[in-house]
Amino acid sequence: MQTLRFTIKPLTAFGTPLVGDTLFGQLCWILRHHFGNEWLTERLAGYTQSNPFLVLSDAFPSGFLPLPAMPVACWAADESADRKALKKRRWLPLKEISTSFRDWQKLAKNDREVAKAVLRDSVSSTLSLSRNGGGYQILSPQPHNSINRTTGSTGEDMFAPYSLTQVWFHSAMRFNLYAVIDEKRLSAESLHTALTDMGQSGYGANASIGLGKFEIERDAGFAGLPHAKNANAFLTLAPCAPQNLGFAAAKSFYQPLTRFGRHGDAAALSGNPFKRPLLMAKTGAVFTPESGQCTAFTFIGQGLGDVSPSQPETVAQGYAPIIGIRMEIEP
Repeated sequence: MQTLRFTIKPLTAFGTPLVGDTLFGQLCWILRHHFGNEWLTERLAGYTQSNPFLVLSDAFPSGFLPLPAMPVACWAADESADRKALKKRRWLPLKEISTSFRDWQKLAKNDREVAKAVLRDSVSSTLSLSRNGGGYQILSPQPHNSINRTTGSTGEDMFAPYSLTQVWFHSAMRFNLYAVIDEKRLSAESLHTALTDMGQSGYGANASIGLGKFEIERDAGFAGLPHAKNANAFLTLAPCAPQNLGFAAAKSFYQPLTRFGRHGDAAALSGNPFKRPLLMAKTGAVFTPESGQCTAFTFIGQGLGDVSPSQPETVAQGYAPIIGIRMEIEP
């Protein structure tokens, strides 16, 4: 398996966060349109038996990774910050990954500090940081309505006006997306083309009305994610399904996530576009194998089947790219 890194440049607002399992689902539709249903079926063979052809991470601010979801007691005390400020430190600079694990929270950055780091070369970054508390994104409600063709106006129930949240990024913001591929089944060039097509057509909710557009470029010089010497745990870079995979409960830390998925593309217009709920671990989880063996894996988790009542062949990404870390705590 080979790990690639892509850089995403947002062009419009987004209606859906750039998360690994959702990106994987939409990418499968694009690959199906490119190469045909038979081609995709062949690539998905063995997907639920720990043999994925592709595993995607979330998209993170360029040069940063998520701070692990750990109890406060696991971090070295930082007397200079209050509890609320510490909770906002959620991004670890990639260059600090080799430092002592207990110091990671001290070294982590909040949204404003990440924006300053990523936008430092942008002339207009000062204006951007003055809005929305200085974060790298702005959340704004977008009004919508449906017209009753009988009355020619809005009304109540299904015709009542409503609003949806859109996420806007500064034009200079860049995000890193990591992809683990089986190069025998999916080439880096094909993946780059598919991601480019996704950016042109739009990703996630309301792509049909212009949301979720981006440009993407591959980092050809990327040598792979770091793996700590004498690693004893894994840090996940996407939501994953760790159930029954031999992880030590007392030495694993995560926040639960219930994913209420739905089909995209043509299946979104079917009679039943909704998938079954999935219980997963959020991005930034830490898992320690019972065996204590943390060799240079590139991903953990499992492929999830039986997720759709209307399309039994559907699978969901329960895998996540990982970084091997040295966790310096006792259970």
